[in-house]
Amino acid sequence: MAVLLLAETKGSELSVDQTAKAVTAAQALGDVTVLYASAGCSSAADDAAKLDGVTKVLCADDAAYGNGLAEPIADLIVSLASDFEHIVAPATASGKNILPRVAALLDVIVISDVTGITDGNTFERPTYAGNAMQTVQSGDPKKVLTVRTAGFDAAASTGSASVENISAAANPALSEWVEDKVQASDRPDLTSASIVVSGGRGVGSEENFAIIEKLADKLGAAVGASRAAVDSGYAPNDWQVGQTGKVVAPDLYIAIGISGAIQHLAGMKDSKVIVAINKDEEAQFFRLQITDWLPTCSKQCRN
Repeated sequence: MAVLLLAETKGSELSVDQTAKAVTAAQALGDVTVLYASAGCSSAADDAAKLDGVTKVLCADDAAYGNGLAEPIADLIVSLASDFEHIVAPATASGKNILPRVAALLDVIVISDVTGITDGNTFERPTYAGNAMQTVQSGDPKKVLTVRTAGFDAAASTGSASVENISAAANPALSEWVEDKVQASDRPDLTSASIVVSGGRGVGSEENFAIIEKLADKLGAAVGASRAAVDSGYAPNDWQVGQTGKVVAPDLYIAIGISGAIQHLAGMKDSKVIVAINKDEEAQFFRLQITDWLPTCSKQCRN
């Protein structure tokens, strides 16, 4: 079976971590062809070609794809879909924006947040905020799925796949890029950082949240936040970890002033080591059945 994997991009650069983990997942489905759609993507396509398990890279270099607009990229994928049984992307904001459109155009379902692959038709995904695992079997001729990359190891970069330049598909002109407003930071990306320090509403204020940031900078870590902290104005929205935020699986996750609500756990429970710091002994983090929820024991720190 053939798999078309949409590479995760950052402008004209390859998001190696997300793409490499998605390649590992996609290999269970068959031969992996990576689609790199961007503007000025030739050098990044060469980086994708080095990922182990990739048989070919398709490079669609066009200004229409330079800012990640979902509509033109979805049309490009559909134009290539006849040669593939599976269409896969990382379960990032970009992947979740593009692939539902692809599924609608192909008149099939989209299977989101896949964490396990049983066979070419059967997939596992979390449901009820991670309280249960759902097994989904699809009889569609084309399977369209996003992969929660936190549960997969990154493919090594020792391969040498071929790179083929392809023409852009017709632009549907349903949207246009105006501008990006991106906050510059020297910190690692939240979804790929090996250490994450997160703060919750228990931190108390936006001023106190600066302590979280200073600790993260000392550890070379990314900064996360609970939804309660974001809603309270302590942290920006793109730092949110949880069911309605980003999913992370670092080597070390430090949760400060976070109660441990199930919605937050859904975004970080695959972390290798979890340290919870909270003065409230009744915080949900400390009331959970650790063996059911967390891969390692949570540490309670009392003042």
